[in-house]
Amino acid sequence: MPQRSYDVIVVGGGHNGLTAAAYLARAGRTVLLLERQDHLGGASVSAEAFAGTGARLSRYSYLVSLLPRQIIRDLGLAITLRRRRYSSYTPVPGGDRGLLIDNQDAAATAASFAAIGAAGDVDGWHDFYARTGRLAQTLWPTVTEPLRRAAQVEELIGDGSLVDDFLRRPLGEVIEASVADDLTRGVMLTDGLISTFARAHQADLQQNICFLYHVIGGGTGDWDVPVGGMGAVSGALERAARDAGAELVTGATVTALDDGAVTWHSDDDELTATAGQVLWAAAPAVLDGLMGAAPSPAEGAQVKVNLLLSRLPRLRDGEVAPEAAFGGTFHINETYSGLETAYQQAISGAAPTPMPAEIYCHSLTDPTILSPELRASGAQTLTVFSLQTPDRLLDGSDAERAKLERAVLDSLSSVLAEPIEDVVLRDAGGNLCIETKTTRDLERTLAMPGGNIFHGPLSWPWADDDEPLRTPAQRWGVATAYGPILLAGAGSRRGGGVSGLGGYHAAQAALESFGD
Repeated sequence: MPQRSYDVIVVGGGHNGLTAAAYLARAGRTVLLLERQDHLGGASVSAEAFAGTGARLSRYSYLVSLLPRQIIRDLGLAITLRRRRYSSYTPVPGGDRGLLIDNQDAAATAASFAAIGAAGDVDGWHDFYARTGRLAQTLWPTVTEPLRRAAQVEELIGDGSLVDDFLRRPLGEVIEASVADDLTRGVMLTDGLISTFARAHQADLQQNICFLYHVIGGGTGDWDVPVGGMGAVSGALERAARDAGAELVTGATVTALDDGAVTWHSDDDELTATAGQVLWAAAPAVLDGLMGAAPSPAEGAQVKVNLLLSRLPRLRDGEVAPEAAFGGTFHINETYSGLETAYQQAISGAAPTPMPAEIYCHSLTDPTILSPELRASGAQTLTVFSLQTPDRLLDGSDAERAKLERAVLDSLSSVLAEPIEDVVLRDAGGNLCIETKTTRDLERTLAMPGGNIFHGPLSWPWADDDEPLRTPAQRWGVATAYGPILLAGAGSRRGGGVSGLGGYHAAQAALESFGD
């Protein structure tokens, strides 16, 4: 059989790889995409995690904030992102009240601050998020452009206090200067710790970088619910790529890259194709291993637990309806001091107790992921995502997964008026509808080294002042040490989260290289 040749080969069929394939094929380039799994979508998929129940959950990733409207428009993606009324609810650990942030009722939010003894934090809270809002409005339009330099970004922001507080000083300093209450501070810090094992005052500012990505999405920082589940997002991207003429191949494990030649195994066959440009839409550490180099560092710091409930659980707080508490992000044992204690426990080699975590209920905002029977019964889904639980704590065993699952469920039950197991449904086999995904599960299933959902440490979304930006790959933040191979996934400069930006940037760099 003659060796096939393409303009571009994309390795990795997650949402970033599909984005790149769609853009390049729409530009008239011949594109082959290779995906190791037997399906496309990577971490952005929906699945019936609990057999016979009729619920399709967003199995890994679950909310959307960083996907630019430009990508949705350019590719004609038929997706709906639904805004949530409530931002968050955070119970006071060991107490009967909680802090409810209502995006549509400032007076109710102020009353909630007062109810937990933090009335003095209201102005500081609003000022803090007004300032991050200004950052978002300034920085968000730059993410679909070539990289700017740090000095250019600071000039664009035009406010030295914003630059100092969020880009130069540890996040903990600005939080402590803004509010006083331990719980209020903890809610603010959580956005800096999603799959990022860090402290509020960490010198390398990884917490600041993570926080920045979590507050700039869409220019507002809002995190929206994808109607139909995350599989609707990857499904729309797959259709865009296919309709544009890209060839999408699953069950293809890439085994070699050599000067534009890509070799992969599919079933019992070994196949090779060549391309003028190779886009790597998988983890950089996997690419390093394939090229015989030391792998890039990568460590995730989360446990994800999916649940299907007969109804929402009762709260200790009789003043807040469960539909409101679970209508946004529900924070569990995430006080400021508690997050620091959890970090210290993990550093010492122990899983945090109680486990800091946050909950998201997809079905309240979008019941379409449930069968009509489940909807009529009052069933709901919950996704629990822990913090400060680094991969280094795991040994990969089923016993370790069970231990972490137990810690997450116990932490959740500690802020409820009833044990969470009392409202968990059972699947067709009589098993409780509880699914736990650790960092080791992500590494094994999705080839994410260390279970890091960002594929490695996050970077500021701009270039250093002295960084070379001579080539298209450098200007778009997708260069590798391997010549014509471009990063096209979460490990690229601005690729973290469900954004499509890794694929978008790589496609733009490739098109510039082709002279399009």
